[in-house]
Amino acid sequence: MKDGGRISAAAEILGEVEARRRPANLVVQEWGKTHRFAGSGDRAWISGLVLDVLRKRRSLAWRMGDESVRAACLGALRFEWGWSVDRISEACGDAPHGPGPLGRDEMERLIKPRDLANAPAPVRGDYPDWLDASLARTFGEARAGEMAALTTRAPVDLRVNTLKATPDEVLAALEAMAPHPAGRLATTLRIDAPTADLRVAPVEAHPAFARGMFEVQDAGSQIAASMAGDIAGKKVLDLCAGGGGKTLALAAIMNNTGKLYAFDADPRRMRDIIPRAERAGVTNLDVRTPLDKDPLKDLAGAMDLVFVDAPCTGSGVWRRHPDTKWKLKPDTLQRRMAEQDGVLDQAAGLVKPGGRIVYVTCSLLAEEDEDRVEAFFARHPGFSWRGDMVRLTPLKDGTDGFFAAVIERGK
Repeated sequence: MKDGGRISAAAEILGEVEARRRPANLVVQEWGKTHRFAGSGDRAWISGLVLDVLRKRRSLAWRMGDESVRAACLGALRFEWGWSVDRISEACGDAPHGPGPLGRDEMERLIKPRDLANAPAPVRGDYPDWLDASLARTFGEARAGEMAALTTRAPVDLRVNTLKATPDEVLAALEAMAPHPAGRLATTLRIDAPTADLRVAPVEAHPAFARGMFEVQDAGSQIAASMAGDIAGKKVLDLCAGGGGKTLALAAIMNNTGKLYAFDADPRRMRDIIPRAERAGVTNLDVRTPLDKDPLKDLAGAMDLVFVDAPCTGSGVWRRHPDTKWKLKPDTLQRRMAEQDGVLDQAAGLVKPGGRIVYVTCSLLAEEDEDRVEAFFARHPGFSWRGDMVRLTPLKDGTDGFFAAVIERGK
């Protein structure tokens, strides 16, 4: 495909995403299936442009002085991809597949865009207006810069599975992909994000992944799991295990000692957890399912640690799922807060006296983070802050956004 046809395809996909509020990845996949002439390189290029537009939808509209999908695509090519105005003009005017010749106003904005310095914080940070007060609670005047960091492309972070390999062994195995140590933990490696239009092989296709030497996991998620502390030989429950990413990280911290339990209220989310654990060499895992009667009854009051990776709005992972921020609504936030209260209350009945709860979200909103912990203390006076709390952000820490707090039950 020529560039003009690719731009038209990206605009078509973005129109579908915005009009029908459908997940961007699904719309991109469906477009590829119905346009078989598009090669893998074309699909990567188109997907890259779609995601870059979604990451910076508001700031691109501001700079172009135009809210349309077309203007956003043109702005992304100019300001994010560094295309010259002549190149954009040639691609757009390439009949019959290009999106159409540039207009005078478009030319002017591409040459001299509106200055973002005068834009409101939600425009500079590319987030919905209704979240501004919440983000001001968390970041104050720094909120636009913090959220702007969530508009960048995310790297591929790896967690070395110490049950099967060392960091040096994984670095050697993946040498061609140029991994390097990253973050606070020795087990975290990083493959830098490629340019948006470049198609690269997924790291999961490497034989070292099949052998269980590493997992794909953001550095922030790894740090959150490490908040569990010294849990070797302990009884640990991952209460919202999902696909098992943090479950496997906890197993590695435990070095297959003690007993690790995994549970999720939605059994469908745990479909892959057993094969993943087998590949990783985990031997101390007991998977519990809500399809059984009273699956956690025998664990009540017996856990040294209950790890709660709570359902949340996902504001901390907008680098990876930029379409979700434009779909987020206040009622969704309220539902997530109720769910967070529910899982914390459930955890309270499972942890033993003197035991701990690690509460984690991939959210940057205080309503889902500190507020939920304080509300939990009001309902459960026998619990208190352990003192360990962390908020990670891409600007400050180079990770996805995460909140993690350690809660202790009195003896």
